Amino acid sequence: MDAVTSPNLSVRLGPLSLPNPVLTASGTFGYGREYEPFVDLAGLGAVVVKGISLLPRAGNPPPRIVETPCGMLNAIGLENVGVERFVSDKLPYLRERGCRVIVNILGDSVEEYCRLVERLNEAEGVSAVELNISCPNVKRGGVAFGANERLAHELTQATRRVSRLPLIVKLSPNVTDIGLMARAVEEGGADAVSLINTLIGMAISVKTRKPVLANVTGGLSGPAIKPVALRMVYQVAGQVRIPIIGIGGIGTWQDAVEFILAGASAIQVGTANFVNPGATAAILGGIRAYLQEQGIGDVNEIIGEARR
Repeated sequence: MDAVTSPNLSVRLGPLSLPNPVLTASGTFGYGREYEPFVDLAGLGAVVVKGISLLPRAGNPPPRIVETPCGMLNAIGLENVGVERFVSDKLPYLRERGCRVIVNILGDSVEEYCRLVERLNEAEGVSAVELNISCPNVKRGGVAFGANERLAHELTQATRRVSRLPLIVKLSPNVTDIGLMARAVEEGGADAVSLINTLIGMAISVKTRKPVLANVTGGLSGPAIKPVALRMVYQVAGQVRIPIIGIGGIGTWQDAVEFILAGASAIQVGTANFVNPGATAAILGGIRAYLQEQGIGDVNEIIGEARR
């Protein structure tokens, strides 16, 4: 087996072309600027910023993060500056540094999502939009878009009609059949899916005999959820034709390669950023070295290889 000097790392997510498959996960990388001392932001496939809503959100009261074995629980509550401040204060910094920016968006109704997409259509420097569909539809009694395939389809279809940007839908694992959800958003017009979002969990203090998080429950992330996430990516890869972005417990290049072998065209690094702020760069370097050592000239050659 001959070593490859410079393997091709570029991947496509529908109409979106990226120089490599390593992205950040929304909610774990701030607005990007916070990590510039540790990572060459422009060298990543893309920076996925924390979830953005129409109006600023204060989030949940503390405590809202707790460490768990092999992971963490968070109940931040989608705190963010709102779309107008993001466009005016946060986006220019990323644009000036040549970053590819994917904006994760959230809302309580289809109308809110559509207004966000329309605003981001006009914003210079946005490469794609990622829909966080784990939010409750207040007009449907608080049922999360991501927990009902009809709502997920309706939301995707509505945002697809107004979006001039590539559209990624981030799927929740807190469903009976994630393949059904993936097919629903594909039929609704999604260019790609990202999975998984966090699993719902909780922690209780034996000292206070009360839930640790003020919100009681939170999203479980980190290495503990990797086997679940990997299985879901593998499962969805056999049911949709659109590209998949794998997320969940990725902390090393080996983890990333596993997701690519399972069928992911790209991956997002989340909780690992809190442990090692340079995790994304290390994972990217590891993928490149792996391809070189294995004599693989193009990362696309191994996408879904475990399924073949």
